[in-house]
Amino acid sequence: MPSGDPVLFEVEPAQTASTWPVMHQLRPHLDLEQYVAMVARMRKSDGYRLLAASVDGKVAAVAGFRLMEMLYCGRILYVDDLVTDGAMRSKGLGTAMLDWLTRETRAQGCVQLHLDSGVQRLDAHRFYERESLKKTAFHFAARITDQGRQA
Repeated sequence: MPSGDPVLFEVEPAQTASTWPVMHQLRPHLDLEQYVAMVARMRKSDGYRLLAASVDGKVAAVAGFRLMEMLYCGRILYVDDLVTDGAMRSKGLGTAMLDWLTRETRAQGCVQLHLDSGVQRLDAHRFYERESLKKTAFHFAARITDQGRQA
């Protein structure tokens, strides 16, 4: 059982690799090298940022997010990734992360916080609904190949 309260902090570029063991639980298709390189590119091109929660000096939750503006809703904070270490779930870390992200949403002049969640992540959906996030859309995607669109 962890003894300390979570410490939330924005992850500096040099700290990115320390978040990989937790992020890998959500994004298992990425290895460490790919993850660090992608985060670096996304930071530069899209303003991607990482938030982490540390418990007893160990990263226990991670969120990747960015600011966006969209015609239908205006300026938003969009959460690309939000994951708590499997061994640390149901300890308030997800709520603490969403609370920080909500404060950052306001601080950045945004009026909405958005995220997408995979259709298979039913436990995450229940959590988001408990945290007052509402299902507002369906997200559609197609893989583009030389032969055209594929599901």
